[in-house]
Amino acid sequence: MNRQTQIEAILTNIDCVRPVGTLQKHIKMATSPFLFLRGSAALMYHDFANGNIALPDALFEMPLTSILGDCHTGNFGFISEEGSHGDTIIFTANDFDDACIGHAVWDLFRFVTSLFLARHHASDQQMTSSDIKVRQKPLVSKEQVFAGAQAFVDSYLDACQLSVDNKLTTQSAVSEFDNEHILYKRWQKALQRKAGGAAFKTNSTLAKELDFNTLPLAFKHDEQRFKRLPEQTYNDIVDTFLPYVDDYILDVVERLSAGTGSHNLTRYYVLVGPESAKMCAEDFHLCHIVEIKQQRLAAPLNYFTKLSPINRLNAAHLTVNCQRKMQRRPDIVLDDVYWQAKHWLVRSRHHARVGCEPEDFMLGKRAAQKNGFEQYAASCGHTLALAHMRGDRRSTLFQQACIEKITPQIDSLIQAAEQYAIIVQSDQELLQVLLRQSQAK
Repeated sequence: MNRQTQIEAILTNIDCVRPVGTLQKHIKMATSPFLFLRGSAALMYHDFANGNIALPDALFEMPLTSILGDCHTGNFGFISEEGSHGDTIIFTANDFDDACIGHAVWDLFRFVTSLFLARHHASDQQMTSSDIKVRQKPLVSKEQVFAGAQAFVDSYLDACQLSVDNKLTTQSAVSEFDNEHILYKRWQKALQRKAGGAAFKTNSTLAKELDFNTLPLAFKHDEQRFKRLPEQTYNDIVDTFLPYVDDYILDVVERLSAGTGSHNLTRYYVLVGPESAKMCAEDFHLCHIVEIKQQRLAAPLNYFTKLSPINRLNAAHLTVNCQRKMQRRPDIVLDDVYWQAKHWLVRSRHHARVGCEPEDFMLGKRAAQKNGFEQYAASCGHTLALAHMRGDRRSTLFQQACIEKITPQIDSLIQAAEQYAIIVQSDQELLQVLLRQSQAK
């Protein structure tokens, strides 16, 4: 089977739709190698399973732990701990849809691969921008990407060593940045969006999604983002999911075209809050959004079925278990529900969620000339180590093994990721071919 046929078969299996240009996810993936990586996690695990990625055996000899499964730069950012209920803002991994028990090196390898592709993406965005200021910004060099990858792995191992030395615990988190750090401004933006923050009423996740011009309080009428539901479906969702949220359900919509990897999965947004908020917009600060998302098999488990008995849990339950382990203070609303013969994940939408696009850490003087890119990569490495080491809160055996096994293989890991980034670029071009061929028929 040639590579193009493999890509078609894997995308069809995961998305239940052939890549013929009818699924918005596939169209989005075809526009950028970085977006292709984000939408094709299963393809990477296919390549691991079939020996297409060559990594030293020692990197697979560490104890298994809870992993993200789809670890890339787009899945790190600022969130409010405990979902929308907490006031502490931290920088951390923020997507657990493909989480499972697996090899830590999978997360490390995938993240480093995404660094190389993020530079490619930022460069393309810069060249096609109509903003002269964007086109004139310095871009992180290829040599700096290698340095950033090194900083990412070094920071991961430094966190492991600090844990072994009892100077870092599983209750640690990355929660502050000085004003010389590339993430400082995004941290400040997140602080302003948290409940009670200066921008909570205008720029929080909650404020952006609601219509304050009419009562009862409800989601905006936005045909690109939300779909209104038939009365029977609406009532069924309220009746089924009310026990899993922490207040009244004030409104329900279907969320359209969200994400990249899970672009095609059904999800609903539920407005939750006190009954008084329905007719009093001033009480909206007591509300929050809960996401109800159809869950599917974690990407690694399409090819690695016998790693751990824990991975036999249904897809939503496994996500809940891994997220609870990997987060310091998990979302208060976090559960799984079986409904309409499918498994659904129920979780809070964070008020202060602030992500990082490739342009945020690849473009500009701070990124390219003031060590900002390495700062960003190191922050991701540190917080990923915290998430991984929480898989075993009774010992530091995992951390000790990481130090022993990864340290001699850092160069091999980074070089393999660089080579795989080249393969991903070729794969994205093959997807473009598939879409063109389907349109020509």
